[in-house]
Amino acid sequence: MYELQVENMSCGHCVAAVTKAVKAIDGNAQVDVDLAGKAVKVQSGAPLDAVKAAIADAGYPVSGAR
Repeated sequence: MYELQVENMSCGHCVAAVTKAVKAIDGNAQVDVDLAGKAVKVQSGAPLDAVKAAIADAGYPVSGAR
């Protein structure tokens, strides 16, 4: 599981966009978004760099990951 700090998320649209971006690279991924904490937990077989790039390409910069 990856835990990412993601900036610029503030609403349901943001949650949907981030979830869609991750699922575009791994349709079986599990995505849990915490708007208040600006955190995204992702369970995926995709490499971390691919997940980070997909989220960033959707317009949400990733400021940290573990």
